Formats: sequence, C-alpha cells, structure tokens
Amino acid sequence: MPDTENRTGQATTAAGPPLSTPALGGIRRLSALDTVRARIAMAIDLGLLAPGERLPAAAEIAAALDVGEITVRRALVALCDDGLLERRRGRNGGTLVAQHPAKGSVSAVGSYRSDTDSVRRLIDHRLVLECGIAHLAAGHADDAALRELERLVEVMDRVTGWAEFHRHDEEFHLAVASATGTPSVVVPYAAVVRELYRYYLPYPLDALRASNAEHRALVRALRQGDRAAAAAVAQEHVQTLHRTMFIGLPGAVPVPGPAATAGD
Repeated sequence: MPDTENRTGQATTAAGPPLSTPALGGIRRLSALDTVRARIAMAIDLGLLAPGERLPAAAEIAAALDVGEITVRRALVALCDDGLLERRRGRNGGTLVAQHPAKGSVSAVGSYRSDTDSVRRLIDHRLVLECGIAHLAAGHADDAALRELERLVEVMDRVTGWAEFHRHDEEFHLAVASATGTPSVVVPYAAVVRELYRYYLPYPLDALRASNAEHRALVRALRQGDRAAAAAVAQEHVQTLHRTMFIGLPGAVPVPGPAATAGD
C-alpha cells in the first residue's frame, strides 16, 4: 500500500504512525521563560551545577538553550527570587548558584520529568540514526570533512563551559551526518538531535570533556575507514544518554567520566 499523508502533512505508512520524531508533551505546555527556569533548576537539583558556580553570560545561555537573551535574563531574576541563584557585584560577581539553593522550588521541572517515556523513545530513535550515519561516514567522509571534525573536537577541548560546548557539539554531529555524502539523512537526523536538545541541561565540564573524547574516537574511526568501530563508538555515545540524561537521575549525582557523560 502506498504511503499517504496525515492532516498535518507528515508522511505515514500502511504499517503505522507518522514517520517523525516521537510526540513530546509536558514541556510544550511551558512558556520559554519556564523552560529556562526548569532546565537550570533541574541541573541544580541534580547537583550538575554546584553551589557557588558562576553561570555563563545571558547571551551564551540563550544560544545554548535556543531562547532569547531577554527571556534568559528574566529567568535568572526569577531563579534568584526562587532561592536557587544569587547575584553578586564586583570583579568576581555575576549570577551564581546559591550556597544553599532551595531545591525543588520550581514546579515546571515536573513537566520535563513527565516526558520521560517519550524522551527514551527519542534517544532510541537517535541511536538508530547515529549508528547508521557513523557507518556511512566511515566509508564516505573526505579529507576536508574529517579535518573540519578534527577542528571541532579541538575547539570543544578548549571551551570553558557548558553553554559554549553545546553550540559546537551540535555543529559536530550535524557535520558527521553531512560527511556521509547522503543529504537525505541530514534533515531527519537534525530534527531528532534538535528535539533532544530541548532537554539539554548544563553539565559539569569534566563530563563534557569525556563526551568529547568519544567525539575524538569517532573521528579516528572515520579517518581509518573502520565502519564497525565508528558504529560502535556512536552506539556507546548515544546509549550514554539513557544512563545519564536527567530522566535517568532521580536525585542522583553522576560521576564525571566516560561512563557518565551527557553533553549531547
């Protein structure tokens, strides 16, 4: 039976539902302001942002969380009112995590947790695509593409915080997809990755460094043309999300390292 389209214009098949990313519910009901509050609050609740830790500039947070800078500034003020953040003046000032943050004070966090099952399916969706993309890229990436990936790995090794890392991480993964030489895989892959990034939380820099070590291993496998090794690295890289993304951390604090990476 031929494929059809549903009322939203998404492709469907005779076998089942639309060929799209999994439907996600809870956070779609939140305002942009509350999504920023929830993501920073959850990172503090889980111990990913430590007491006294300085947050990046509002512009950097806005770029990492894909919202406007004004929204971020309003969210930071609200989180100060919530008792999670505090403002300090002077050379060493800025917006910092409170020394004794009022954990559990932002109700919007519940909307993220309510999406647990859908996010798990979304990670599995990415896993299928990521392994196939790595396998293809190992056989098709040219030297220019590989040099760009190596450049991005070096850039991520030098970043000083989670907001800057996040921007280059997305660029890296989309560049791997482009290196397959198969444009038809880039659009669906980008959609899945960007949907997952709606759930991105600030993570400790040590954990992000471990994530970048996996990026480096992937590029090495691509340069060697080792399809099996590339797919294996990609599989571990995405499966880490199941272990360490916020939905797998009900109050637990991850130990930074290769087995506890959630940068992407």
